[in-house]
Amino acid sequence: MKNVQFLSNSTNIDKITKGLGLTRSLSVSSLLIGEAHTGKLSLVKNIFPNSVYVDAQNESELYTALDANHELIIYNFHKVKNIENLNFENKRIIAISDSLKEKQKLSKTFAFMYEMPNLREREDLNKIIAYFQKEIKKDLMIEADIQLDSTKLDLSQNIKSLKASIYKELTLQTFKKEDIQALLYNYLFKEMEGNNAYREHLALYEEPLIQAGLKKYKSQLKLAGVLGLNRNTLRKKIQEYDIN
Repeated sequence: MKNVQFLSNSTNIDKITKGLGLTRSLSVSSLLIGEAHTGKLSLVKNIFPNSVYVDAQNESELYTALDANHELIIYNFHKVKNIENLNFENKRIIAISDSLKEKQKLSKTFAFMYEMPNLREREDLNKIIAYFQKEIKKDLMIEADIQLDSTKLDLSQNIKSLKASIYKELTLQTFKKEDIQALLYNYLFKEMEGNNAYREHLALYEEPLIQAGLKKYKSQLKLAGVLGLNRNTLRKKIQEYDIN
């Protein structure tokens, strides 16, 4: 699936794509603004694949590119220190910014402004997750059908954190007994010290065991029987680990 197809599963993204597409024949300045890692640069590259791209963090390169090109894509535009010194007259400029703070101020500089929604606002989030899950399974050479728990996926940094959390969840769900033992061995080898290490590290086993059991059996009484524990003992451990 190409990026342009992937991004166009959203009505909001379609509007941005059409709006920017219409400017391909106009000498106007446009700004695409939104949180970091929402796919802004990828979207623009699909619409303007042959344009010159310049990083606004390199000030000298930015001014040289502005003088030499009629059409220019400027990314990291939020890093520009003196916007008033930039001359966009009779040029087709697409600027990409990660900062929403100066949106009102920037409206005086750009003829058109588009706001990229973050992943939490995307109506096609499930399709995005499915797309990345498919690609990451291919990278990890996982063939099994794995259902991800969407509540464990991290959207705080949009695509960056989403992909990282999908990698994490897929990896965890493919662990075998020996993988878990090796992981615990490496962790304990580094962390084990003092005079009460057994008690201090017992939670590594007990807490997830009780959490998984409560989710699976939905009953403390049933879980106590499965674990071979007295119900009061189980209740004390649930309170000790503050398990909800």
